[in-house]
Amino acid sequence: MSRRQSLSLLKNIGRFTTGSQTQTRSVTYMPRPGDGKPRPVTLIPGDGVGPLVTNAVEQVMEAMHAPVYFEPFDVHGDMKSLPEGLLESIKKNKVCLKGGLKTPVGGGVSSLNVNLRKELDLFASLVNCFNLPGLGSRHENVDIVVIRENTEGEYAGLEHEVVPGVVESLKVITKFCSERIAKYAFEYAYLNNRKKVTAVHKANIMKLADGLFLESCQEVAKKYPSIAYNEIIVDNCCMQLVARPEQFDVMVTPNLYGNLVANTAAGIAGGTGVMPGGNVGAEYAVFEQGASAGNVGKDTTEEQKNANPVALLLSSAMMLRHLQFPSFADRLETAVKRVIAEGKCRTEDLGGKSTTQEVVDAVISKLD
Repeated sequence: MSRRQSLSLLKNIGRFTTGSQTQTRSVTYMPRPGDGKPRPVTLIPGDGVGPLVTNAVEQVMEAMHAPVYFEPFDVHGDMKSLPEGLLESIKKNKVCLKGGLKTPVGGGVSSLNVNLRKELDLFASLVNCFNLPGLGSRHENVDIVVIRENTEGEYAGLEHEVVPGVVESLKVITKFCSERIAKYAFEYAYLNNRKKVTAVHKANIMKLADGLFLESCQEVAKKYPSIAYNEIIVDNCCMQLVARPEQFDVMVTPNLYGNLVANTAAGIAGGTGVMPGGNVGAEYAVFEQGASAGNVGKDTTEEQKNANPVALLLSSAMMLRHLQFPSFADRLETAVKRVIAEGKCRTEDLGGKSTTQEVVDAVISKLD
């Protein structure tokens, strides 16, 4: 074989031809023996449009023969406690996919969403808010990751009536929880080649509580000199988000601020119906629609079966990557993005008239 022939052969190693197109197959990772075994995933269809969008995920997973199978649990937001067997299932499987759960307003009924995070110590909530090609928004170059402390702050639920007409609600901030969420944010930035972490706070007013959160972030930042670090007061943060969102990269926040910031960023980038997210701790992970605003949908959306499944489909891709099935995650993400970019099949919240099932069918048709 001549030198020229050898070079030609080397250039084509790893390439394969489909029709008239030549593509490059890249090696993503080397799995351990047995990594292809199907994994059980606990499934919470939830309330409202939850069963509709979780069923969308089930259909797409089945269509691409993803190595996962679901263990469903009937859970509703008005239940007084988590149903028997649910926590045991998640602890066994390590991973859960969840539709929206309604949280009763007032009445003394605790949020099952909050209970689930506390019971499993899912201390980090992650929401990725980014522009999707083909989906118009007021701003370009938006790619924000909001990492929110998930177990304390105002969500501690420590409230009582001191005297009739006077209610005291305690905001709890600890050094332990502040440091571990800061470490998670910087670790995420480091592992994902992100350049900056911004801490969101109100330490100008809550000097001790938010001051402790800031001090913890500052201490952790010193251990990551390659990543830029800055701080912003939460009210200015909201204004800057709607004015120049492209300035933000990774944001780390206490519990309540993170909820507000994530939903604002999602609205800016394209809507809550398309932003993926999840909750993770040292051992367990629960994946759900990233931004929570209206995540159980309106009654008309449920009746007309036109809920947007994109957010949960992208969250499911995050789940597949978490389970070390990157090629399946890439296939799913690519198919969803192709449907969005094409623009022919969109639900009402994205300016279209498609049903949930029509979007699912379109995504399945785009799977490679």
